[in-house]
Amino acid sequence: MTPREIVHKMFDNDAFSQWLGIVVEDISEGSCTLSMTVRKDMLNGFGIAHGAITYAIADSALAFASNSHGKQSVSIDTAINHIESLKEGDVITATAFENSVKNKFGFYSIKIKKEDTLVALFKGTVYRSDRNWS
Repeated sequence: MTPREIVHKMFDNDAFSQWLGIVVEDISEGSCTLSMTVRKDMLNGFGIAHGAITYAIADSALAFASNSHGKQSVSIDTAINHIESLKEGDVITATAFENSVKNKFGFYSIKIKKEDTLVALFKGTVYRSDRNWS
């Protein structure tokens, strides 16, 4: 399967990414760019986007990028740094970059931006199983 076919198969079965309103902007082997708009039901008690929103789009970008090689992969370690707050109506993009892929592990960095402003940094490690996408 091509990276695009894998991601579309994953996305079609990913109710959470669909609920977020994620749009797959670009996909290639080892990388992925997603976008979404922050909605009112994603805000916390301060009236800004809940931290889980930037985490969630980054986690989806990690999943799609790491599975694009054709091996079924799952995250085993992730971390995020929140840099700027987001408000209702903000459009954000998450771009996953592959830092290194080994036989059983992959290492990724994801930048989450609002226009040209960096709003969060995410890193993730995935376990690459022996199961292929078909």
